[in-house]
Amino acid sequence: MTESFTQYNFQPFIQTALKKIDFKQPTPVQQRLIPLIIKGKNVVGQAETGSGKTHAFLLPIVNVLDSKLKAVQAVITTPSRELAYQIYEAARQLLELQPDLKVHNYVGGTDKQRQIEKLEHHQPQLVIGTPGRVHDLIKEHALDLHRVRHFVVDEADMTLDMGFLKDVDAIASAMPEELQLMVFSATIPAKLQPFLRKYLSSPEIVKISNGTVISPTIANWLVSTKGKSRNELIYKLLTIGEPYLALVFANTKARVDELTDFLRSQGLRVAKLHGDLTPRERKQTMRAIQNLDYQFVVATDLAARGIDIKGISLVINDEIPRELEFFIHRVGRTGRNGLSGTAITLYSPADDAQITELEKMGIAFQPKAFRDGELVDTYQRDRRVRRQKRRESLDPKLRGLVKKEQKKRKPGYRKKIQRAIVQEEQRKRKLDHKRHH
Repeated sequence: MTESFTQYNFQPFIQTALKKIDFKQPTPVQQRLIPLIIKGKNVVGQAETGSGKTHAFLLPIVNVLDSKLKAVQAVITTPSRELAYQIYEAARQLLELQPDLKVHNYVGGTDKQRQIEKLEHHQPQLVIGTPGRVHDLIKEHALDLHRVRHFVVDEADMTLDMGFLKDVDAIASAMPEELQLMVFSATIPAKLQPFLRKYLSSPEIVKISNGTVISPTIANWLVSTKGKSRNELIYKLLTIGEPYLALVFANTKARVDELTDFLRSQGLRVAKLHGDLTPRERKQTMRAIQNLDYQFVVATDLAARGIDIKGISLVINDEIPRELEFFIHRVGRTGRNGLSGTAITLYSPADDAQITELEKMGIAFQPKAFRDGELVDTYQRDRRVRRQKRRESLDPKLRGLVKKEQKKRKPGYRKKIQRAIVQEEQRKRKLDHKRHH
């Protein structure tokens, strides 16, 4: 039987809002999480990007907010301002028909004094924000959390990476002991475990996979940078076709700046996204990208995480991300909703180990090379590695002979060693044959 949102018996205003945003069937992550959250369970949810987890926690929380109680009843923290705005907008859509239920968004870079003054007059029922600003408002005795019943920590791994876990810890400790805690994360790093143990008693751990690691609609290519300028290579890749919208990922803010400057010097109209932009600049850039004023965007993982830019047809990895799980987030930006997309990763021989790890995670690459201004299929990246492994599989005696054979010797001596290798291999084959018959 096909699942639908009506089975959860949400209040009529939520059902109306869901129709308006054309939400008919819950996603797999929503089917797993909504019933648990409705029951009041503590939850640790691991879900891939684009899985619908935001509404998995928003719907059951909004459903139980009490409009008569003029106090904060639920708090949602997320490490990036963009993601906080996104969750805030989603909450506002759900609360459109409930003017008595207030939702406020508190993020860094906004007017804190004005927020404090407003909080003196009334407390919103739902708070969404970045950990630093929410913690600041608690320290100023402006935000009162003693009636909170639900606390969501979204993007917990990124919260940890950005150094916000102490703030989240302080926020949690300002809440009542009787608290439903929901933690969502793409990965669960070891450093997150002490926090989970401290606040979560017998949580429901839900791990949702979207089936295949990368959507089958994505062509996942690997291009060697050997002897080539990365900047030139990226410029060629961006201009070889006509991408609807191309997103280039770099590992550092400095590299985003460098690459953006180079591409702009080549005449491309490029937007950049990283943590050093002011909130106003970030907002303006995001609006311009949504309006398709830019065809090319260069970004860091943290700046792009949680931002849903529609219509990305090409993703380029300037480097493999330091956290390999981010690779899936990056590539998952394209090929959405059944549309085709292309992901291209630049690599050098030093990246072999990381690529092997990605392959172990179930990610398949198609090696490509530039020939006559076109990207064409090329041989497997690990051809050299396989040859090395074949040598390593030789027994010590044979390996010694091979090493001798590789050294510069007189021609007669080399032939002698080659004969010895052949004889040794024949002897081994005979022994193997006897052993198996």
